[in-house]
Amino acid sequence: MKKLTIIILLFPVLTLLAQIAPENFEINKDKLSKITDTNPLGNSILDIVVEDDTVWLGTTRGVSRSTDGGETWRNYYGTSAFGEESIPAIGYYNGVFYAATGHSTEKDGSTLPEGSGLKYTTDNGESWQSVPQPVDEPGDSSVIYGVNTLRALPVTVEINNITYDIALTPGTIWITTFAGGLRKSTDMGLSWERVVLPPDYLNELYPDSSYSFALQPVAGAFGDENYLNHRVFSVVAMNDSTLLVGTAGGINKGFIDSQTGDITWKKFNHLNQDYAISGNFVTAMAYNQWDESIWAATWKAEGASEYYGVSASFDGGENWKVYLRGEKAHNFGFRKYNISGLETAQVMASTDNGLFRTTEEGNNPATWITPQNIVDDVTLIPMVSKKFYSVMYQKYRGSNYIWIGSAIDGLGLLKESTGIWTGEWKVLTSSPVLPSVSESYAFPNPFSPDDEYTRIKYKFDQASADVTIRIMDFGMNLVRTLIQKAPRDGGQERLEIWDGRDESGGIVPNGVYFYRIDVDEDEPVFGKIMVLM
Repeated sequence: MKKLTIIILLFPVLTLLAQIAPENFEINKDKLSKITDTNPLGNSILDIVVEDDTVWLGTTRGVSRSTDGGETWRNYYGTSAFGEESIPAIGYYNGVFYAATGHSTEKDGSTLPEGSGLKYTTDNGESWQSVPQPVDEPGDSSVIYGVNTLRALPVTVEINNITYDIALTPGTIWITTFAGGLRKSTDMGLSWERVVLPPDYLNELYPDSSYSFALQPVAGAFGDENYLNHRVFSVVAMNDSTLLVGTAGGINKGFIDSQTGDITWKKFNHLNQDYAISGNFVTAMAYNQWDESIWAATWKAEGASEYYGVSASFDGGENWKVYLRGEKAHNFGFRKYNISGLETAQVMASTDNGLFRTTEEGNNPATWITPQNIVDDVTLIPMVSKKFYSVMYQKYRGSNYIWIGSAIDGLGLLKESTGIWTGEWKVLTSSPVLPSVSESYAFPNPFSPDDEYTRIKYKFDQASADVTIRIMDFGMNLVRTLIQKAPRDGGQERLEIWDGRDESGGIVPNGVYFYRIDVDEDEPVFGKIMVLM
């Protein structure tokens, strides 16, 4: 059997690559200890898990944990357990917290995701156990499904074999990967089993029926079969015996036999139902336990009639309704309510184009609204980008907290009062502490104006002052005046935003730019920014 050295990405996963790529600004190692524990270390928040008073974050700079409503954080980036890995997926169940780790790597001129395993803790982060990324031996070319022994492509490398999602049921952890498919472990990750899903041409799979297909996500030397439904990206447990698995070929609902562990599968895709999901590339799913609805981020895959949207089912997947047409969703959260003794929830979705939330509780929401101008009420730090990866609700000490994870702007927290998206906002961004008023820096740096902003960080001692910040090119010609004699309070670090555009609104060319900060009559402070697209 020829050893598989790499699986070529035949499906667009650029967004997933962006999520696990390291943030493009450097934190000097000797400054790492100077970063306060009041903020998480990552500004790209990929996933959020809430359990009672504890909030866990998976970010491009490791795992962060808070147990006091976000006042302080314990960050695990740079520790012996996590090193400098990104965290593409996290999960929690019955006292055990799991985090998948990974990074980007260069291979034959391409940037590809590479998994480096999982970490788990049973004592709330005091100690960690490591689990290697599951890989196969070259001879692992078969898998058992019910009465069948099926051919299975051995995945022998970690490239394109990165864990995108985690689900936990009693005694079992389930993970999803593009190359490695769906896998499960019943011994805390010491060993893994490949889990068979239906091939593209079958809508159902039964353990007691006979089949002859191969478990194979791409064609190659191993065989000609090429199944989108074997490229797996999301998983969620509806209960202890029912799984939902999202692939590049649709949504698979699995019923687990409690005696044998065999799974019967039923697949839902864009074409096999009258009321179907919008697209077959299912990047995220969530289960709303309060009304037993299923929510899925259903992106366009290969079908001409597919489209981006949020697909929801209120009857276990038999029929679907599509909301937020055209939006690329990444994750879901549910804002719980108790109305007349009945528990229900509003649905929240994080997307490439902002945060959305239903105005009605229960099923069939008609109206979705987004928050206006997310700005920290104290520091005035804004969330400028519209791209959000995660959103989660928490009931904390009698207050309603909504956590939002931005793609580049850090972590947002809304202590909600009345209405929707109203209350006290806090924005937590990560950057090294400025050692003096004579220093400043910009982050991320370099940055790409196509999908990023850079933030210029500075401070001054006066109680208040008028501040002017200008951007110049390499020849010290004026490119943009960001603020002109703008009143600012002093005594704390400030952030100003540059979107990489000049005075006329055009994106500046690649190159080195300088900024100048003038605070009243003080000596100006200069810094350098690199634009790289």
